[in-house]
Amino acid sequence: MPTNAIALDATDRTEFGKGSARRARHAGQVPAVVYGHGTEPRHLLLDEHATRLALRGNENALVELNVDGETLLAIAKDVQRHPIRPGVQHVDFLLVNRNEKVEVEVPVVVTGEPAPGTIHMIELAHVLISAPAISIPETIDVDITGIEAGTAVRVADLVLPEGVEAVTEADTDVVNVAAEAVAGSEAPAEAAEGDAAAESE
Repeated sequence: MPTNAIALDATDRTEFGKGSARRARHAGQVPAVVYGHGTEPRHLLLDEHATRLALRGNENALVELNVDGETLLAIAKDVQRHPIRPGVQHVDFLLVNRNEKVEVEVPVVVTGEPAPGTIHMIELAHVLISAPAISIPETIDVDITGIEAGTAVRVADLVLPEGVEAVTEADTDVVNVAAEAVAGSEAPAEAAEGDAAAESE
């Protein structure tokens, strides 16, 4: 078992339709489907609480599905959550093996201390990468320490873990660093122009 895979027990789902899905959720279970590698989609039921914990804070979680003694290695591809209360409604899993690379979107997180008088803006919330299935990074970190105003951090500038490659175009802006005064000057300028126009009427 890969050291970073989260084990989840599952059973084959034998009933289908909205009614059966509703009953499963009331019983604390989550309907799921696992597919890939040319296999037919397999419909499963998982424990909702364990699934929610496994997928919390990691959009591309690597899991080991234990289905009646059979082991399936997969990554989460689509997670449907309840719109109001905490809870997972449905999960799509993609079958993987230890030796393959997969393309996934990973969220961008800004770290470090901004230079005095600067602010940063995230221009690209997720970066599409190619990574080993067993070592997908949870985030793409962008360290803005010491970056001067007027600087754009592009995909080509990212420091990626070993074995991870960016699929997103290299010249795509990820984070822009700007001067606070410049970033906040547009709205007041427009307001001043409006005041001047009013005075001239």
